[in-house]
Order: sequence, then C-alpha cells, then structure tokens
Amino acid sequence: MRRSLSLFALAALLSASCAQSVDVAKESAALLQRDRDWSAATASVDEFISFMASDASFYVPDMPVMTGADTIKATFAQMHSTPGFSLTWAPTKATVSSDGNWGYTAGNYNASMAGTKETGKYVTIWKKTNNAWMVAEDIFNGSAPPQYPHVMVQASSLKWGEAPPGLPAGGKFTVVSGDPSQPGPFVLRADVPAGYRIGAHWHPTTENVTVLTGTVTMNMGDTDDPATRMDVGAGGYVVLPAEMRHTFAAKTNVSIQVHGMGPFGITYVNPSDDPRNKK
Repeated sequence: MRRSLSLFALAALLSASCAQSVDVAKESAALLQRDRDWSAATASVDEFISFMASDASFYVPDMPVMTGADTIKATFAQMHSTPGFSLTWAPTKATVSSDGNWGYTAGNYNASMAGTKETGKYVTIWKKTNNAWMVAEDIFNGSAPPQYPHVMVQASSLKWGEAPPGLPAGGKFTVVSGDPSQPGPFVLRADVPAGYRIGAHWHPTTENVTVLTGTVTMNMGDTDDPATRMDVGAGGYVVLPAEMRHTFAAKTNVSIQVHGMGPFGITYVNPSDDPRNKK
C-alpha cells in the first residue's frame, strides 16, 4: 500500500511538473541576448570562460574535442595572447526547449589571428544552470578556407637552435613560418644525426613530414617493432593523422621539414621516453 502511495505521489509530481508553462518566446529572446553578451566578452579570458558550464565541450576543426572549462580556458588564453587576435560573432536564431532547460543558438563568426582571417558559422548548445544560460557544447567551422598571410623565406634568414621541450636533444631545429605553439599553420625544419630517435608518441593535430635529405625509419603503433619499420628516403612524404601513435628514427644524417596546424604538441606513449621527465 505504501509503495502504491509513493508511486501515486511521484506520478502527481511529474504531472504537476509537466503542467508548468514556460514562455518559450521569452526564453528564446533571453538566450539570444545571452549569446550576444558572450560575444561581447571576448576581450577578457575570464569573462569569456564565465559563460561556460564546467563540463562544456568545444569541437574545434581538425583537433580532438576539448572538454572542461579549464582546458578550454588554457587554449583560449593562448589564442588571446597571439598578435592580431580578434573574435566576434552574431547569433541569427535561438530556440529553447518546452521545459526551458535547454536551448541552442546559431549564427556566423569572424576571427583573425597572426595575420590569418576566417569567417564561418557555429551552433552552441546551452543549458540552464542555477537559473542562468551556460554553454554546454560549441561547434564551429569555416565557411571558406582561412586567409593566410603571404610568406617568403630565404634559407639564409633561418635561425637554428636546440631541440624544443618535448623532443630529444642532439638535433638542430628552426621555425620556417608561423608559430607551432599557437593555433594556425606552421612550418619547421630539423637536422638530426644518424641514430637520433623519438620514442612512440602522438600529436594532437595532423603532422606532415617531408624528408629533405637522408633516410628516416618510422613505425606506426605503440611499440617500435623492427619487423614493421618503414624507411623513407629523400623526397619522401608522410602524413600522420592526429593522435596516430608512431616512432621516428634517423638511419643517416637527416634533414626534414614538418608542417601542420598548431598548436603543435607531443605526448609520449611511455612517459619515460619524454625528455621533459628527465630533467
């Protein structure tokens, strides 16, 4: 009997909840303004992030999904500090669910950074948290290929230095174009001696490798199995999709060129192979 009464009370509660009316038109207008307010907050990293739920996700083209306000904040702060950074958008519609707890906005954006310009469209999913609309999911992509600045570099102007953090010492490296640590296109070169090796690792974005001189050997996967290594000689080219595990070794003195979209990073399958853990 008590169980029957409990079920009856639950049914009555759900019925009352469903009966509550939400002014969808009013909520949609409020959500549209909320998105406009968010667009006006891009001058401040902290204010920009304040519009996001703690478990928000960003779906950036050609990159793994970024989840969590802290993760998104770190990336946005990096973008924000890039010379020429600008980001604006304008919502063209807002739709709210009948219960007033979920909604989405859609519109167009304009972005520029380090001489690169892009226009595109976006969809943002919002959820009500403590009676405030917060970003839950955000996905966007360009409406046309980004417009990159013209670059012409003479070999004599390249500045060579030691390996950047995350790569083994022993080679010489130079940035030909762009900034690998920032979003956007980059080109770098490396001269490494025979025997130079990078243990199994992966990158968050696609890596394109051109062998300029010498011969390299590479292996796909978490382990470096000699039986499955493949040699790539001068003039050879390798595309490594984002997060593809692979190893790299120089069979001879080698010069390579790497290009892709930043930010460029490296994560080792075995942390003991990471030079940053050996200091």
